[in-house]
Amino acid sequence: MARGSRRRRGMYILPSLFTAGNIAAGYFAIMQSLQGSAQEPHHFDWAALAIGFAIPFDALDGRIARMTHTTSEFGKELDSLADVITFGVAPSILAFTWGFRMLPPLGDLVFRQKLIQFGAFVCFLFLICGASRLARFNISVNPVPKNPGRPGRKYFVGMPIPAAAGIIAAVIHFFHGIPISIPWVALIWMALVGLIGFLMVSTWRFWSGKEINLSSRHPFQWMVLIGLLLYALVFFSEYVLIIMALMYMFSGILARIAYSWQRARRTLPSASSS
Repeated sequence: MARGSRRRRGMYILPSLFTAGNIAAGYFAIMQSLQGSAQEPHHFDWAALAIGFAIPFDALDGRIARMTHTTSEFGKELDSLADVITFGVAPSILAFTWGFRMLPPLGDLVFRQKLIQFGAFVCFLFLICGASRLARFNISVNPVPKNPGRPGRKYFVGMPIPAAAGIIAAVIHFFHGIPISIPWVALIWMALVGLIGFLMVSTWRFWSGKEINLSSRHPFQWMVLIGLLLYALVFFSEYVLIIMALMYMFSGILARIAYSWQRARRTLPSASSS
């Protein structure tokens, strides 16, 4: 009886270990972001990779808890706090240090200072939007996006915070951590970070991937796809990750545009007939 109870307690610890790995990756990303510079851009790249590695940890802790029937309120709260650190604080610091802090003191120094200040504010907004997205997710029960998708399919309402952090990490990894040194490029970066923050607090639908079933009747096909994806990630990670990240971001934007266009087409005939 005692042995069974110890085994049960050990099962409860397993999901928390993945959550702890998530927090460790976020802490490592923050430390690397603070050490990065134009002379040592690899620190920014390592920070981006740490955030990327944290995403599967975040996906696995909840799935393992459900598979082992060890879900708990403590685990849910710990997971949310871990997400705020790893996918909120860490990417916001990385986005600022990589995109604005390294701007060279050349040209108009007043404009440079204002750009750094606005960049810090936008990165702070990213953090606030991410925390708000998590809070809304925690209290929502069967949320419905403003642009509903196919019946029977599950969607996220607003971009999930791991995906938002993944976009920032993918862009920085694509440039191998070499920080932005041109003011107009920093303006584009500011607009992208602000857009990602908006997408998190929006009520637009984003694909959840929850319908993927790895225990289907065709496991060989999944093994081949996963093997190809791992090969591409190992040898072409900078291209694969940014393509995946941007495709996911634009999928939500295009889904919202398509829904608005279809609704306008449906209302147009009724308006003309009246």
